[in-house]
Amino acid sequence: MDITQALPLLGGLSPQQFMKRHWQKKPLLVRQAIPNFKPLLARSELFELAANEDAQARLVVQESGAAWHFKHGPFPRRTLPPLKQPGWTVLLQGVDLHHDAVHALMNRFRFVPDARLDDLMISYATDQGGVGPHYDSYDVFLLQAQGHRRWRIGRQKDLSLQPDMPLKILANFQPEAQYVLAPGDMLYLPPRYAHDGIAEGECMTYSIGFRIPNRAELARELLQRLAEEAEDAVGVRLYRDPDQAAVEQPAEIPASMLAFAQDALQEALKDSQAFARGLGQYLTEPKPQVWFDSVEPSKQLASQLLNCGCRLDRRTRMMFDAQHLFINGECLQASGRDAALMRALANARELSAREVSQLSGQALAQLLSWVEAGWALVQTC
Repeated sequence: MDITQALPLLGGLSPQQFMKRHWQKKPLLVRQAIPNFKPLLARSELFELAANEDAQARLVVQESGAAWHFKHGPFPRRTLPPLKQPGWTVLLQGVDLHHDAVHALMNRFRFVPDARLDDLMISYATDQGGVGPHYDSYDVFLLQAQGHRRWRIGRQKDLSLQPDMPLKILANFQPEAQYVLAPGDMLYLPPRYAHDGIAEGECMTYSIGFRIPNRAELARELLQRLAEEAEDAVGVRLYRDPDQAAVEQPAEIPASMLAFAQDALQEALKDSQAFARGLGQYLTEPKPQVWFDSVEPSKQLASQLLNCGCRLDRRTRMMFDAQHLFINGECLQASGRDAALMRALANARELSAREVSQLSGQALAQLLSWVEAGWALVQTC
């Protein structure tokens, strides 16, 4: 991606300009970010997905302008309210994991690192449907796909919530601006920017969201992964205390044992690459509801890979750093041309037949194992 090229998606800004001026700073309204945009899933397809146990579906219903009801899916069609009933919304999280065209749409936002890009949610609402005024802890692009939605937004200082509600609804929402979005229009909002979207007629909105891990979450995940490598990093050395004197208070932990434990921990933390490995594994770990379709190994499959190239499955997460490659929670090391080609696969999410043919025998075998596991797919040719 040329990050200096002006994009209609960003209102004529280049990705470089957008990140500098707006990312985590201020909203951006883009009229016709995607001209003539139409929903990538019909209403019937969306409802079919909402009934799928592998999908993450939620239902929000507001009655009489005050009472809110919230349920988790799946939702067989008969359990959803009638289309003529106003004020209800179905939210489908992670639709990019289930639909290639939705995944391709989300990839248009890869001017932000993959480590931050999370998923695409589709919100279907009947007239007056919404989820109430709220704020998100992450960045979001709100792309209108069908109908119209009125957005009221504001820099909210009072983040107190309405009590006894099934949803996190702001108690004292103070909007500063409002916009009605038509199909193809898009609104970017930084984290913690309060917003309230109300459907004007039947409405569908696509939300491209970004993950934003906190320090405690990262520390917990990295320490868990460091613990798994602790024996190799520290070695099996037993505590010894030949100079231990007799004690009058047997319940007191010896200072020498505390020092021994601290030394073991410091030794485990010395390997800076262990942190890098842990972070990459964490960031590429598939979501809990993700599974892959494996295929039987065969000589024909290996031949097709060489002749046609491959692409990553839409559910596969692949990243890299200066020393490592990461794919679906696994860590590998590569160097030279193999590393360059594997990084090209992570960036472009595909390799041509010519590029595949340039891999070493070991790297080609690794790539073939990903195809067999369903992590990558052979291109048609």
